[in-house]
Amino acid sequence: MSETTTSTVPELTQLGQLRRERLLAARLYVCTDLQRFITRPEAGPVEELDLEALRTFCVAAFTGGVDIIQIRDKQVSVQTELAALTLLKQVADEHGGLSAANDRADVARLSDVDVLHVGQEDLSTDQARLIVGPDVVVGRSCRSLPQVREAVSEPGIDYFCTGPVWQTPTKPGRAAVGTELVSLAAGLETGKPFFAIGGINTENIAEVTQAGADRVVVVRAVTEAADPAAAARALRDHLPA
Repeated sequence: MSETTTSTVPELTQLGQLRRERLLAARLYVCTDLQRFITRPEAGPVEELDLEALRTFCVAAFTGGVDIIQIRDKQVSVQTELAALTLLKQVADEHGGLSAANDRADVARLSDVDVLHVGQEDLSTDQARLIVGPDVVVGRSCRSLPQVREAVSEPGIDYFCTGPVWQTPTKPGRAAVGTELVSLAAGLETGKPFFAIGGINTENIAEVTQAGADRVVVVRAVTEAADPAAAARALRDHLPA
């Protein structure tokens, strides 16, 4: 990845500054797909999104202490993803949280979400910034220390994630990196927030915080919980205020 040449990143509007203030205060980040909110009838549209069920989940998660919710689902149409992200943005604004899109800068721009998260094989930082502009928070996934150092050095990257700490079905075939990368990232003291990700739940989150992470991304620990708000509160109890 080449060094970013984006010169407009520091030129933030009030909205861009507010988003980054919320990012710095964020501790709990949830990624969710849309499969349990979708029906695929035999006749009619290919897929139908239950917006009320999605709203109920997002409200519960934010109420329980989640700071950022990302929608990540590569199995739905762009229109379904846009509808879901538009709703997420509304709920996030109502609760003082952040809304996030995954990979697709065009979808992030159209839905006006707060955050775009990209992987190592996705758009470069410069390419993403050309589409979403300077005010959208941009994060990147990192699986190694060189990738962490690169994310730290790029002005256009606002935060990064280290993982997967443990193997997870949401990233099939991707080897776990353990807590060592968490410790290495924490030791850099870069000033950029980072989140540990991958198989984290209430039973193992203490291992992650002891390794130096004070922010985590979870999926199943909240999305598969019978009570998402209670699940979020249980995780938040292990993180700094």
